[in-house]
Amino acid sequence: MNSRQRVLTALKRTGVPDRVPVQFDLCRQLTDAFGAKFDIPIHYTTSYFEDVTYRISANELRTAMGSDCVVVGAGLPRGYQHPVTDAGYIVNEFGMTMRQGPLYMEVVETPLRGVNSAEQVRNHPFPDPLAPGRFDDAEKYIREYRDDYFIIGDLELTMFEMSWHLVGLEKFLMDMATGEEYVGVLLDRVKEFSTGIGKRLVELGVDGIWFGDDFGAQNGMMISPRMWRNVFKPRYAELFQEFKATNPDLLIMYHSDGAVAPILEDLIEIGLDVFNPVQPNVPGHDPQELKDKFGDRLSFWGAIDQQQLLPNGTTAEIEADVAEKIRVLGAGGGYMCSPAHIIQSDVSPENVEAFIAAAKKHGVY
Repeated sequence: MNSRQRVLTALKRTGVPDRVPVQFDLCRQLTDAFGAKFDIPIHYTTSYFEDVTYRISANELRTAMGSDCVVVGAGLPRGYQHPVTDAGYIVNEFGMTMRQGPLYMEVVETPLRGVNSAEQVRNHPFPDPLAPGRFDDAEKYIREYRDDYFIIGDLELTMFEMSWHLVGLEKFLMDMATGEEYVGVLLDRVKEFSTGIGKRLVELGVDGIWFGDDFGAQNGMMISPRMWRNVFKPRYAELFQEFKATNPDLLIMYHSDGAVAPILEDLIEIGLDVFNPVQPNVPGHDPQELKDKFGDRLSFWGAIDQQQLLPNGTTAEIEADVAEKIRVLGAGGGYMCSPAHIIQSDVSPENVEAFIAAAKKHGVY
């Protein structure tokens, strides 16, 4: 099997592949380090939201290191660069002021921080999802890799995260709870932007769309399952159905960090195929329980801990964890082995390579 066949067989649950497929993303520091080690030039595709950059860049390097997937997404319009403030912060296309934090980019000023009306949301300028040049890199990678690798179209920050990054998390959660009118208008504007990006990626030929909004925290959901069902479930159902109508073979892939087991049944009901990142060590995410309850209807992608294991574990501990996750989640297919997020600079290159080697060694059926 080549990589594309391997991933399709595993995630569509049509049989058992030759081995469990592998996928991973690297932060800039690790990308640059491995690029130098393997003498592979690094090409960065700058995303409209900075942290997604590291999902959709360096495909040449990651495939050379063993990834079975190529990840593409929307970049900046051709010829456009982010403005930079006097303090050295960037201002993205949505008007968010962002600075580099210890691991991730942080929004330090939100353009809709004082919003109190739907009209303010309607008047706020949004980027053109189909701006010329936005998909130049995606088109190139799809052309080059589509026969041999599974192509993922990244559509993270689909609705919730982009909305609260525009407003501020505390205010947005409070305004959702009190039923402020602007909330639905903002979610629908962000959904419209995401629809434009996602449908273009589907038209270009990706194999799966990677939706994503983090609704989970370490001990439970950030909002109640009831609110999620009332506010977000219908909107996600519309997106899933619209994209499937464009390509019935498309895999619907969904990312949410944290403890989100209470809404997995709902996501399956509206068309979810693949759950990511299966964050370990949170309530409701016991691998055997997830496999037993959902494994005949849902595939899993992720599950390797990068909060403690990858930064601090020994190579033997990493190998043991990878082997166990493959044994449980990979039984009969339905699993792609991956860290539970972009591997950050607190993980050594040696531990990155230990993860990849363990996944290849223990993933053979």
